[in-house]
Amino acid sequence: MAYIGKLPVVGNFQVCDAISVVNGQAAYTMQVASTDISPQSANHMLVSLNGVLQKPGSSYTVSGATITFASNLVTNDVIDFIQVLGDVLNTGTPSDGAVLTAGLAANAVTGAKLNTDVISAQTALAAEPADTDEFLVSDAGVLKRIDYSLIKGSSTHTLLSTTTVSSGVAQVDITSNIDSTYKSYMIKIINMHPQTDAAEANIRFFQGGSVVEGSAYEWAHHEDRSDGTEGLKYSEGAGNIILAYNVGSAGSQAFSADLELFDPAGTTFETTFTHHAASSNNDEDYVTSVGGGKLENTTAVTGVRFYFSSGNVDGGIFKLYGIT
Repeated sequence: MAYIGKLPVVGNFQVCDAISVVNGQAAYTMQVASTDISPQSANHMLVSLNGVLQKPGSSYTVSGATITFASNLVTNDVIDFIQVLGDVLNTGTPSDGAVLTAGLAANAVTGAKLNTDVISAQTALAAEPADTDEFLVSDAGVLKRIDYSLIKGSSTHTLLSTTTVSSGVAQVDITSNIDSTYKSYMIKIINMHPQTDAAEANIRFFQGGSVVEGSAYEWAHHEDRSDGTEGLKYSEGAGNIILAYNVGSAGSQAFSADLELFDPAGTTFETTFTHHAASSNNDEDYVTSVGGGKLENTTAVTGVRFYFSSGNVDGGIFKLYGIT
């Protein structure tokens, strides 16, 4: 292809630093900006000695950064210049933006060329990734991307709500998020503290937006106490379900429990639940209980109420989870 005007310049042209001749010495180190430079071959150089261009390969040879003249130079000899032409395919340092994607060979960028801070220098994600956030993985040596949704852990418990009590309330009601979304729900009670000593920890259910009272409950649980005693507690046709007796009101005493509520939105079977509980009673005994209860009808349950038989609920954390 012909060009109009000046032909494009190709190469990496460099002029070596001045070299002082040493009497009786033939070999000299070539440098550019005080850094050793190694021409590709003697044929990639222009060398002038005493005003005469030298023939590569016979007048001089090159090995690495060393040029060796065919005979020792003497004091009056002058190395006028050494110009290194470079690789004729070497374009030198490309201009900004000159290297495009198509100009990179496959596998040209290796791990050795990646800076060690290629990840750590980036902005940190301060929360759990979104489902559509992507990661790079090597699939049998082939680089692929994958959505976070495909690799994240699948939790069986989804936190739906948290109720924190820090001052006295008559009861704690959870009336949202209990519906047909899940077939079972877990409620964690953490340090439910009574205002009145020796109070019973109770539970009632909501149906249709109203709390159920009357003789609608059946329940049973077994208690084990640290004083060595134990006992079975139960009731039929009760107005509420007792989760624990004689909960102490001292600052270090409280009632805690895990409750699982089964299919509250169902209307074919009666709504049932089980619980595992622990408390300190007014006699400073540690008490555990395992049991459960039910409503004696098939109307859907829409919420729960926790309260003490006397006095307020002075504190506690109540967490509702949906269980898959």
